[in-house]
Amino acid sequence: MIKQPELKLMPLTHHAGLPLPAYQTASAAGLDLAAAIDADIILTPGARHSIPTGLAMAIPSGFEGQVRPRSGLAAKHGLTVANAPGTIDADYRGEILVILINLGNAPMTISRGMRIAQLIIAPVCQANITLVDDLDETERGKGGFGSTGFDSRDAQNEGS
Repeated sequence: MIKQPELKLMPLTHHAGLPLPAYQTASAAGLDLAAAIDADIILTPGARHSIPTGLAMAIPSGFEGQVRPRSGLAAKHGLTVANAPGTIDADYRGEILVILINLGNAPMTISRGMRIAQLIIAPVCQANITLVDDLDETERGKGGFGSTGFDSRDAQNEGS
């Protein structure tokens, strides 16, 4: 079992009056991040914007922060995190920004305090890099996208 890490949060001046990130249920994986903006931001379809959270943090070594979309915003409005999941390295100490993109068909208004993303704290490991002349053979080999086949389940989800 992984030891529960300590996440040190530092609210910045423009976070004043906003709730701190919190798990919304006892078994929730993510902490909600809110928009720390002074005026509404309107994201037109296809537009993206870096939204400040008004928070800086110290993630413990051996962990990362993953910034992910909120499923309700994605499903209902097409609003998602452009680089999902965004990674916050353990040695980063600046303000957390969330790059939102509107993939929906209508403009979306981002308001102060709106829960815009979720933050997952996850363990990471760094690989040891070894240079080689050849790689071991596998059944898939160099087959790229779609190389493992296509079946009726894929056709049912086409366009989803």
